[in-house]
Amino acid sequence: MTSIKEQPFLPIIIQSGQHAYGVARSFYAAYRMKSLVIEPAKKGRTMRSLLLRGSQGIATQNSGILDFQYVEQLDDPTRFVQALVGLAMQYQQKKLILLVCDCYYAELIIENKEQLEKYFILPYIDQALLNRVQTKEKFYKLCDKYQLKYPKTIILTKEHHPNREIPIQYPIIIKPSNTVAYTNCSFPEKKKIYLVHDADEMQHIIRCIYRSSYQDTLIVQEFIPGDDSYIRVLDVYVGRDRKVKLMCVSNKLLEDPSPQNKGISLAVMTDYDEQLMESIRHFLEDIGYTGFANFDMKYDARDGKYKLFEMNLRAGASSYYVTASGYNLMQYVVDDYLYQVNHERTYVQTKHVWSLLPSKTLFKYMKNEKLKIEAKQLMKEGQYTDALLYKEDMNIKRWIKLKLYHSYLQIKYSKYFNKSNS
Repeated sequence: MTSIKEQPFLPIIIQSGQHAYGVARSFYAAYRMKSLVIEPAKKGRTMRSLLLRGSQGIATQNSGILDFQYVEQLDDPTRFVQALVGLAMQYQQKKLILLVCDCYYAELIIENKEQLEKYFILPYIDQALLNRVQTKEKFYKLCDKYQLKYPKTIILTKEHHPNREIPIQYPIIIKPSNTVAYTNCSFPEKKKIYLVHDADEMQHIIRCIYRSSYQDTLIVQEFIPGDDSYIRVLDVYVGRDRKVKLMCVSNKLLEDPSPQNKGISLAVMTDYDEQLMESIRHFLEDIGYTGFANFDMKYDARDGKYKLFEMNLRAGASSYYVTASGYNLMQYVVDDYLYQVNHERTYVQTKHVWSLLPSKTLFKYMKNEKLKIEAKQLMKEGQYTDALLYKEDMNIKRWIKLKLYHSYLQIKYSKYFNKSNS
């Protein structure tokens, strides 16, 4: 492993899964430096959580390209600012770049941006824009304004859902409009999204959701036909000048099949669609967006259009695929905020495969034969990145844990794959 270099800045990354590892890996690749990954200090960690998910996720364990620290009360919204300011005091000699790996913390940062920007570089939108895009319901209203397509949608509220008939053919999708509020609720039947086959099942799911602490609106949508390979993910960096600097599209190869994590990418391959990127660029620049953005969508073969699902106020969980394709996503932030480098707009066209899965598992479960052939060829040509196995960050403990994690993913696929595609 190349020796670590001192830099005048320090990336601080909230949460420690594979997304955080990809961010730290990007900084290491560009600057040969360690990032600091932080998690809220929690009690009651189990052996399984420590190994597989953890307060510190396995992705960042036994790594030489990052440091890790627990921070008391980081997940308490009333003490979030205080916790981060206390952390900033430990690193006063550095310029601190604060980065997040989920929407909960992204929204907390935006809501407290005025206080936090005294201590951190914050590549995020402001509160006024957050209020316009915070839920899927609000995002879809903007889609209407900018003529961006999304699935046929009905908005349900707790007061107006009982026995309501919907003018959408089954199967349908049910999901929360407010992702952050839904993440913080708990109930036995909880899934990230629900594929529903009839009216009785719909009513049962809605009742279960509203018995929990989640009381916001629900999204009922038509199901867009097609397997994981019809899904696209778009990652964007928008500069402080509110101009798009970098865009990269990925074609999902496989996503997590488990009910709790449905929608999370486990393998992607870069794609290119200039018309799609132009439409999103115009949207982002017109609303005054800054920082990272991530869009999930699905190609609808019935009309040849992409249908948007959501916009995330951060980089995507699989966004290291952008760096792996030759365009270091984190370097754009440093250049923008620290070195005043004005990048010209780039739409990435390099083909590359990024995967959390062992190749054997990936190709066993991929349904799209054309993409499978293309992915295999890219691997032969060296255009392939394992999300966690990184030759410049390897030791025997890390290697063993990652091999165990691969085994866990194989077991998960054998358990859930057919159910998730039924």
